[in-house]
Amino acid sequence: MTTATLKARVHCLRYEARDVVSVELRPEHAGVVFPPHAPGAHIDLHLDNGLVRSYSLLNPAGETGRYVVGVLKDRKSRGGSVFVHEQLRVGQLLTISAPRNNFPLHDSAAHSVFVAGGIGITPILCMLDRLSASGRSADLVYCARSRADAAFLERLNELASPTLRVHWHFDDEAGGPPDLRERLRPFAKHSHFYACGPGPMLDAFLSACEVLELPNAHIERFAAVPTLTASTEPTTFTLELRRSTRRIEVRADCSVLDAMLEAGLSPDHSCREGLCGACETRVLAGEVEHLDSILTESERAANKSMMICVSRCRSSVLVLDA
Repeated sequence: MTTATLKARVHCLRYEARDVVSVELRPEHAGVVFPPHAPGAHIDLHLDNGLVRSYSLLNPAGETGRYVVGVLKDRKSRGGSVFVHEQLRVGQLLTISAPRNNFPLHDSAAHSVFVAGGIGITPILCMLDRLSASGRSADLVYCARSRADAAFLERLNELASPTLRVHWHFDDEAGGPPDLRERLRPFAKHSHFYACGPGPMLDAFLSACEVLELPNAHIERFAAVPTLTASTEPTTFTLELRRSTRRIEVRADCSVLDAMLEAGLSPDHSCREGLCGACETRVLAGEVEHLDSILTESERAANKSMMICVSRCRSSVLVLDA
């Protein structure tokens, strides 16, 4: 893993809602600043149990003295969120990545609409800070199982204004999940629509945007889509790395990333699930079978980049700018 890393100290752990804590990280040494981040960005935390997990930055963009992330103690945790909640301590040093952004804010849009489900509020909170500061028009639909599960309510109430409207939906009070088609129907089609939260909510959001013919839809997933599988049986293909002047055979049972690692190369990577974007690599030639959870349908059709940890090649040769 060659992605640039930083050293950070846990400055503060704060209870935000049921099973949700925020973690404030500051540079290890005084006088050092973190790289700036843009709304929608995330960082990787390298935890002491050997796991690497990605979390969205929720503090205002432009702050270089700290990073703040929100972590839900996931009922299906594979060890990451449980470690943060049960073993992370103030003063502890962590290795973290520099910020990456697969969920950028289009802050020049005339109007923006956000749908947040539970902990999915974290990247959106940073976006709302930016739009509030610039006086841009926005609406937020914040959904949670209950008020007790909804984090950062105080901050959202502070941000609410005539130009930034907050709409609440709590399943226990409403009798069930929101009807996203009806929630999105009133907004102008040229608005930009963003969603972050559980997989079923994101699927409902994308379905609503398709039915309502909303072209500017953006999502951020916290878990890889489990149903993405190759449309054809994987086969061996030749990988040509233009800048490295290398040709490598990629076996049917091997990812592009692993083939490169086995060949002694050091491509950037992190999650190995097609979720974090660390391994995104420019495609120069070849037909890619996209199996990631990041690229949009139009980006896949353009065939300009791929996540080498999960995506493969349908053609006999794949040429990458690597």
